[in-house]
Amino acid sequence: MQQLPPAILLVNLGTPDAPEPAAVRRYLREFLSDPRVVEVPRLIWWPLLHGVILPFRSKRSAHAYEQIWDRENNCSPLLHITRMQAQGLQRRLGDAARVDFAMRYGQPALGEKLHALMQAGHERIVVLPLYPQYSGSTVASVVDETGRVLRGMRHQPAVRIGAPYYGHPAYIAALQRRAEEHIATLDWQPEVLLLSYHGVPRAFVDKGDPYAAHCEATTRALRVAMGMDEQHMPMSYQSRLGRAEWLKPYTEDTIIALAEKGGKRLAVMTPAFAADCLETLEEIAIGGAETFRAHGGENFTLVPCLNDSQPGLDVLETLARRELAGWLGAGLKA
Repeated sequence: MQQLPPAILLVNLGTPDAPEPAAVRRYLREFLSDPRVVEVPRLIWWPLLHGVILPFRSKRSAHAYEQIWDRENNCSPLLHITRMQAQGLQRRLGDAARVDFAMRYGQPALGEKLHALMQAGHERIVVLPLYPQYSGSTVASVVDETGRVLRGMRHQPAVRIGAPYYGHPAYIAALQRRAEEHIATLDWQPEVLLLSYHGVPRAFVDKGDPYAAHCEATTRALRVAMGMDEQHMPMSYQSRLGRAEWLKPYTEDTIIALAEKGGKRLAVMTPAFAADCLETLEEIAIGGAETFRAHGGENFTLVPCLNDSQPGLDVLETLARRELAGWLGAGLKA
């Protein structure tokens, strides 16, 4: 019989189902229960998570989601954009491969999508984490969950996990094009283009996580591509959780320092995010702008993520064809 073409499953972090405390609480409970995300011993973490963090953070996070929720599509921007990325990649690949998407936390669930693809007859699947820079808290968590799902299958598909792409020429070129095209739409010229990456606890890196090195490699490559130095393209880390030390410098502190030194025109880009989400649209575009202006800054802009733009789809197609190598056009007959 003819074997079905391979499938590629785009995987992003996740999102609540609604900008409401109950939905956000369900999402945060799953996310913050992952030992890859929080390495605190369970006996200490469970009472803190369920007794303090979820009751209070769920309401605050729901308010933040409310500010950026996609009313037209009745979902979070992350969900809508990831769906559009999958559809765009499907158009690029045509009948050569089946493209779908999943979330590591929340819906559509990674496990459900893997089962659905296998039940549909796709016995070769590429799982492509949409995290350019590797971290145990992101990529490894996707690998863990994929393995957990596979352990429950008697008939397993052949599975490949997409490699990080923090320094891939197509990714760097897409970031450069995205930044230059966005800046060209402004009626002012940024003095600084700040690269803000999602943070991780410093302890993760001290234990061997390569995330910081990958972020630094992306920054160096983009500086070279755009002809900018460290002064005009600094880097920082955002989205801290808890009181432990995370990777520094912190984005909020960096924005304040740039404004207090007399900076008036700031652009921020978030290269660790493949799609705009709460951390870019609310934390940076809204919160970062307020912080910058409160300390003397004037013009502030967020460079959109690659999303489903042409440069973004160029990257996804390049990565998909790399990971599908040897499978495309290799249907078997029996």
